[in-house]
Amino acid sequence: MEARDRETRGHTDRVTAQALQLGQLMGLSPAQLHDLRLGAYLHDLGKIAVPDHILLKPGPLTPAERREMQGHAGEGERLAAALGFVPPAALELVRHHHERWDGQGYPDGLAGEYIPLLARIFAVIDVYDALTSDRPYKQAWPHERARAELQAEAGKHFDPAAVRAFLELELRA
Repeated sequence: MEARDRETRGHTDRVTAQALQLGQLMGLSPAQLHDLRLGAYLHDLGKIAVPDHILLKPGPLTPAERREMQGHAGEGERLAAALGFVPPAALELVRHHHERWDGQGYPDGLAGEYIPLLARIFAVIDVYDALTSDRPYKQAWPHERARAELQAEAGKHFDPAAVRAFLELELRA
């Protein structure tokens, strides 16, 4: 994925390392940390099916383009499942890492604790990295602004417990 999208170079390694830090802080078991690591590495696998004119678009997506981009979560789950060795919890992370605590996310509109735990943890890390990284459509935010945004979205976009734990971590943008 990163060979195709130079703007996200290093994203997978960063979010995987940071997700493991957050998972450890939240008391995940070694088995859960293994599944978190694998799901984090595979979370954007479905983007290989998104056309370049959408994936690399420098401006806002149209509603149709947004729907196509959102399809990456389900496609990623399908591709990861086809590998035959990815555990169910990692597949859930791939599918549900864009769900929102308030139920306004995708692909299934899950809310609160119906969102799998690993996906809830990973969502905080994934958005933090997106905010603090340059992307074709935006400049990187400073670390403190990104932390403030996550705190403001606790209980709306994010699991409040995951945000509280994240704010204890010392990550660099």
